[in-house]
Amino acid sequence: MGDIDPAFLQSKEHRANNHKKLVEVVEIPVIDMLQSREELISKIGRACEEWGFFQVTNHGVSSEVSSRAEAAAKMFFEQSTEEKRKVKRDEVNSMGYHDGEHTKNVRDWKEVFDYLVQNSAQVPLIESHEKELRTITNQWPQSPPDFREALEEYAREVEKLAYKLLELISLSLGLAGDKFHGCFKDQLSMVRLNHYPPCPFPDLALGVGRHKDSGVLTVLAQDDVGGLQVKRKSDGEWIPVTPTPGAFIINVGDMVQVWSNDKYESVEHRVVVNTERERFSIPFFFCPSHKVMVKPVEELVNQKNPPRYREYNWGHFYAHRNRTDFKKRDLENIQIYHFRILD
Repeated sequence: MGDIDPAFLQSKEHRANNHKKLVEVVEIPVIDMLQSREELISKIGRACEEWGFFQVTNHGVSSEVSSRAEAAAKMFFEQSTEEKRKVKRDEVNSMGYHDGEHTKNVRDWKEVFDYLVQNSAQVPLIESHEKELRTITNQWPQSPPDFREALEEYAREVEKLAYKLLELISLSLGLAGDKFHGCFKDQLSMVRLNHYPPCPFPDLALGVGRHKDSGVLTVLAQDDVGGLQVKRKSDGEWIPVTPTPGAFIINVGDMVQVWSNDKYESVEHRVVVNTERERFSIPFFFCPSHKVMVKPVEELVNQKNPPRYREYNWGHFYAHRNRTDFKKRDLENIQIYHFRILD
């Protein structure tokens, strides 16, 4: 079997086998989107507050659209490394194929393909003190056939669901349903195709290390293999998310945590790997324009509940996070707690 590449080696306290007994009977909430609007607002609000995660069924995204995207992803990853690297991403253009992603400076046991919901977008140059921007653009492979068509259709359909969910989350906070919709003009939303090959060292490596999502919310499709685990807020236990056929897994990101002034928390999650079966998943990361300034919304702060975060620019946050995902760095990745107002 040989030894594991040290780049993949998780520290002992963060390995998949280093936890108390997993409570398998506990599940994140599953919410049927065909319920009444009032029921949806109530249940989604409770799920956001208690878990930061939930699953949705009867969500309006057709199974045919999802199946085409899943098939396209599998065909892409089945190609040779040489073929996949023809659309390899780099630090200048972060869209395309990558097989060396790092989470918290440890390499993930996976390969990915990223693409923007809009074909190109602008992000700040983090090295510049001026307001200079660079353009990132989708890289589409020539093979497999119909790859781009299937994935663009998927992005359009899931984007509609993301807007619906954001509206319900906003209403659950007592805000207008369209409170945040204006933030998504020239959005930085993206879709990722994840492939987790079988791993001979599942007790030493992770498909994705523990992390929180930095955007607004994530809409995740996963196959039947499983591997996603959520850190339960009440006791820190890692709870496995059992695949539900046809469902999407939703989690609120850092931006909702800041907007809600910590009423809803962006929760840590990770992906464990296994020795026998490959796993595929497709997360949709709902993210606003680089121009958006993020801070607790005025309607949710007062003298008794003052703002807990300083304002920050999403574009600069995104640019810093993107660069540290690309390869190992000496400095800690930027986090929202760097903007927390100390008591």
